[in-house]
Amino acid sequence: MSVSVHPTPTSALPEDIHRLIDEHRWQELAARKAAWPEPDAVAPELAERLLELSKPDRVLLFRALPREVAAEVFTWLEGESRDALLRDLTDAETRTLLAEMSPDDRTELLGELPGNVTQRLLNLLGPDDLREARDLLGYPEESVGRLMTPDYLAVRPEWTVAEALEHIRARGHESETANEIYVTDERWRLLDALPLQRFVLARPETRVRDIMDNKYVALPATADREEAVREMGRYDLVALPVVDSSGTLVGIVTVDDVLDVAEQEVTEDFHKTSAMAPLRQSYWETGKRFLFRNRIGWLAILVLINLVSSGIIAAFEETLEAVVALAFFIPLIIDTGGNAGAQSATLMIRAISTGDVKLSEWFRAFLKEAVVGLSIGVALGLMGMALGFFRGGPEIGIIVLLTMITMLFLTNLIGLLLPFVLTRLKLDPALASGPLITSIADAVGLIIYFSYAVWILGL
Repeated sequence: MSVSVHPTPTSALPEDIHRLIDEHRWQELAARKAAWPEPDAVAPELAERLLELSKPDRVLLFRALPREVAAEVFTWLEGESRDALLRDLTDAETRTLLAEMSPDDRTELLGELPGNVTQRLLNLLGPDDLREARDLLGYPEESVGRLMTPDYLAVRPEWTVAEALEHIRARGHESETANEIYVTDERWRLLDALPLQRFVLARPETRVRDIMDNKYVALPATADREEAVREMGRYDLVALPVVDSSGTLVGIVTVDDVLDVAEQEVTEDFHKTSAMAPLRQSYWETGKRFLFRNRIGWLAILVLINLVSSGIIAAFEETLEAVVALAFFIPLIIDTGGNAGAQSATLMIRAISTGDVKLSEWFRAFLKEAVVGLSIGVALGLMGMALGFFRGGPEIGIIVLLTMITMLFLTNLIGLLLPFVLTRLKLDPALASGPLITSIADAVGLIIYFSYAVWILGL
């Protein structure tokens, strides 16, 4: 029995479509004569409705949708739900689906599937689409080239504005976006990127070259996709031109694809800061075995690192037996050091990833964080000293004060420097945040704490 989902006040889907889906009346849905809303508007909601159904009904609903709507809905599916649907479609249905998909969405799909499945789908493409797909798949996996679409609007500088607008009207439906118009020479080298508004407001007889300002941002096709996220955010763009090594315009990246990348990068960073590899699909579609393998590796490494802290405590066992009050402050020491290091690491990871701090500026950041770490150490050290006086007397208070100052100074700098080191080694700096820096800070804090205790207490 299906669960009826009533349309919300903001639903883009007409009520009759919701009703037909609720009642599983697939033939009537396929024969529906009324006009459908724009695919972009209804695809997210239809994808949700599709995932509520059993696997056999998912295929029936998908087949009942208009071709352009089905292609857009498919781009909202991921992981096993997408792959299962693809397996259930006939070759003819798959060929139609691939032909309806935009080049960038098709490239993303082909890049995520296993090699044998990708080859099967490539064999279903027509000659032009096949050449286009192979060209886009030839770019590095995390590059801008994998995100771009070759469907854009380009005009020549010698054209009049009237000629350019006529071209835009004739070819605009084939372009991914008509908000940005690109000016190229006869060899398709990029000369400028202009907003559509500039053409609309210019006089018809004006030459395109006369409304150009040569102020545009472009990225090479081999650039990392995170650069597209940064550049589009920095300049508030809706589309970004992509060029090859000779400056030839080979495609554009649109804001919807960049938003997807930004979401993926944030998700990956969250996972990495918790010492686990990013999930390739949604949580519910990820198997228990994969989750186990994904998390056990780093946790095992962290256990080994934490054994160092246990060994430090064991090495100073006689000191703890002589002054039991020292044990009271161990949780305070290790938690505070770990938190300070994680704060510093997180701050620097974000600054490096956004380009706010460059690798060459590490020493400048070092000096700044040294002052901040020392200041935090003094402030929290005075608080700890007061507690130490109360729990163990003046000597314990002095030990806690010196430990907090030294430890917070050092762990703050370790948290700062670790992202720089990992970035220099071509590793993801997000690994420096969370459990790793906390485990390192624990060991550093304990060594400092017991060293001061032995020195001041004369043990």
